[in-house]
Amino acid sequence: MSSKLEREARIHALLGDIQQQRLDLSAGRRDFLQSTAQYDRGWLTFLSMRRYLAIGSSALAIWSVRSPNKFMRLLKRGFGAWSTWRMLKAALPQR
Repeated sequence: MSSKLEREARIHALLGDIQQQRLDLSAGRRDFLQSTAQYDRGWLTFLSMRRYLAIGSSALAIWSVRSPNKFMRLLKRGFGAWSTWRMLKAALPQR
């Protein structure tokens, strides 16, 4: 009789451990989803803009073939603006 009671007590203890682990997993999932929400929104934005990016890149390819000098000049200016932005961002103090 004693072994049966011990066995039931062990089963209840294990079930309590399992319930606590489930609660811990649920809390961890919630924290993970909150911390990655920004990346998820960015990814969904990218996916919704995929069609427009394809059309824009096709138009850019046609335009670069028709006037390669203008395209290269614009590309160099864009790279210069991006480099300037990175330099300013690194030089300014972070909040």
